[in-house]
Amino acid sequence: MLSMQNSPLFAHPDLNGTGLQDDGCSGAPLPNLPTGISGIRASTSSTSTGASPDDTSTDSPDWHGGAGRSSPADLDMSMNPFDPSHEYILESRISEMDEVPKVEELDEEDIQSIKPSDVGNRDDSGAPATVPRKRGRPRKHPLPAPGNQAKVTKGRSKTGCITCRRRKKKCDETKPACLNCQKNAVVCEGYPPKEIWKSGRQKMADAVLTHSLASVPRNLPLLIDGIETDIDRRFLDHFVYGFSRVLTLINDDSNPFKEILLPMATQHRGLMHSLMCLSGSHLSGLDPEPKLKERKYFHFHRAIQDLKDNITASSSQGDDQDQQLLVEDPIIASTIALSLNTICEGETNGEYRPHMDAARYLLVSQQPRNEKFRQFIVEFFQYHDISNALTSLDRRPALISGGMHLPDFVPGAQAGMFLGVFDGLFNYISEITQLRDRIRQRFNEGYEPAVDYQTLSEAVQVDTAIRTWKTSHEEDTPNFFLAQLYRQSTWVYLYRTIRPSRPSEKISQVVDDGLSWLDRLPQDAGAYSIVLMPLFLLGCSAFVAEQRERIQKGFETLKSYSNLRNIEPAFKVVTRVWEIMDTKIEESWDWEKIIHDMNMDFLIT
Repeated sequence: MLSMQNSPLFAHPDLNGTGLQDDGCSGAPLPNLPTGISGIRASTSSTSTGASPDDTSTDSPDWHGGAGRSSPADLDMSMNPFDPSHEYILESRISEMDEVPKVEELDEEDIQSIKPSDVGNRDDSGAPATVPRKRGRPRKHPLPAPGNQAKVTKGRSKTGCITCRRRKKKCDETKPACLNCQKNAVVCEGYPPKEIWKSGRQKMADAVLTHSLASVPRNLPLLIDGIETDIDRRFLDHFVYGFSRVLTLINDDSNPFKEILLPMATQHRGLMHSLMCLSGSHLSGLDPEPKLKERKYFHFHRAIQDLKDNITASSSQGDDQDQQLLVEDPIIASTIALSLNTICEGETNGEYRPHMDAARYLLVSQQPRNEKFRQFIVEFFQYHDISNALTSLDRRPALISGGMHLPDFVPGAQAGMFLGVFDGLFNYISEITQLRDRIRQRFNEGYEPAVDYQTLSEAVQVDTAIRTWKTSHEEDTPNFFLAQLYRQSTWVYLYRTIRPSRPSEKISQVVDDGLSWLDRLPQDAGAYSIVLMPLFLLGCSAFVAEQRERIQKGFETLKSYSNLRNIEPAFKVVTRVWEIMDTKIEESWDWEKIIHDMNMDFLIT
């Protein structure tokens, strides 16, 4: 028994594939077996322990001792293995088994999808049995154990913020700004737009659509010529709700700049450019934004060009009076608006002169067709034309010229847009200017006395007219206080013209009374819009230091109300007159010459 266990046992495969069986010839080699078969040994461990030949042991040796190799049980053993005639059949079958199958490498996704299966590989206790490895070359990369799969390395992300990608830093991709940028105190520039892949056909379709849309007009026509941009709309709002109130006494809806000029401008592009230039000049003084100044100059040049074109077109129409009058009203209004623009800009080199001269020419040569506009524009022009004579040596008003008698336009007590024009007070101011020119001429020619009897006689007549003058405005109203201020300043103008330039109780009393009326004006009253001229006349007559302080305060209040930039040069002239009063008091009489010596020429309105 022991000798049989220790002796080699040769066996041939069981025809049923259940194991190896003894052929009864122990110790004798099988004849003519090839080397691939002769080395096969049958295990005796199962026989020695009394196990059945049909039992399958997990420890049984593999074919050729290799793990996971197939057994030769699949050979067709119906033939006699000891028959030499069948030797080539065995060799061919064995050579087929010795061929190494090709092992393909698996992708990572395929590796992860592999799930261990122990179906049919369990022992009697139910535990999974160890499955022998298949034949083939060893794996280059072993399979990962279930539940402990290797970590897949991610590629570089292209969805980080622009800042992190430029700095080559890892981005946490927090939106709208990543936390990495915030932690490093840098500005996160956000994320690039997502690009959607499109095929060539889609790109071609998009190009055709874009081209077709480009050919379709998208812009709507302008509702009003001259109002083209957001800044233009800002100019328009400022003109309607702010600037128009500082041009006349009237602040309500009956303001002529809103009631007459603005509706006219909607039908005339040149006038609209002039009004927007005027509003832009005033607004740029409050807000120094460069875009406002740039747009203001645009409107100015367009207004000038349109004015030239319209005047040229009107003159070429010959005797067709009706056609000419249709365009003359907005042209006159445009010239007036451009002259006011010099006030807003604070220009002191006579820039207003061509515009005032053009308005004068048009008013003399053409009668405005619209009666309401005619009434307003004549009053407006006379107010500025007469006031201009107070600060210049060569500018004199064109009174009662071309049938424009002021009394012809007096419509009623409250119709005046500017105080003193329709009720006759500005007539007295113009007469005083004529007396002043005569006295200056006699003084320059060496006549003694400079004030002759004829000048004195006319001055007394004007004095009587001023004393008896009464305003049409109701008492205890801002316009009534303003009328009294104008009355006081007109008398001061007369006294400073007839009398030598020296302090006196009379001039001091009248200046004090005028400043008292000025103090009674509310600082938000529309009357402040035309306070500059009387305040200038009182300033040129203030010989007392206390009065000068009150005059300076009045200029500051006027500046804060209207923000017109001609107020500052007017106060410079008054300050210069005060300096001459304190040194060469006689020369302070002729402030027109003082302004000329200062190389200044501006409207004092």
